[in-house]
Amino acid sequence: AARPLRHCRPPDTATPELKTMNMKQLLTEELAPPSKTQRKQQMEDLQALGEELAALSSDRIKRIEIPEDLRDAVREAQRMTRPDEAKRRQMQYIGKLMRNVDVEPIRQALAQVRGESASETAKLHRLERLRSEFLENEKILHEIATLYPSVDLQHLRSLRRAALKEREQNKPPRSYRAIFQLLKELESGEAEAPEEADDGENDQ
Repeated sequence: AARPLRHCRPPDTATPELKTMNMKQLLTEELAPPSKTQRKQQMEDLQALGEELAALSSDRIKRIEIPEDLRDAVREAQRMTRPDEAKRRQMQYIGKLMRNVDVEPIRQALAQVRGESASETAKLHRLERLRSEFLENEKILHEIATLYPSVDLQHLRSLRRAALKEREQNKPPRSYRAIFQLLKELESGEAEAPEEADDGENDQ
């Protein structure tokens, strides 16, 4: 007797078990912890935010709602007038405390102090993301070149190397901040001819 024809399942139809597996995979990817590099970048961003906070006057800091332990740490940093190792460790401590704080109100308060609008704050956030992506992947340089045709790619590439070297050696993130400043200037159309970047090769 002839065998009954089997109806093949269309290739784009997933079984309930496969759908469950795919969903679990997506959830695992979404919940995956950030990489070591991403954590370090986040820490540097928070530390830079903490430095800006510490640069405010005591009266202005009182108007910003932050946890008391963070407020005490900022006051302690303000008492440290010398940019020495103790000050650097204190700023790292402030960055660590800010990992457990909703920093968006702090960003908004600092933006108000600088007299920036909401659109200006959003622009700065976009530039911060662009800087982080650039450090993660040098190929982002092509995107930057498209956005800002006047950019000096060699100078920017040199700043990236210096920033990565500073991070590796746990040095103050001078070049990391210089990248952000350069992006701000490019965004405003005020970029000038850059000076020769310091790759840190003269550092002892």
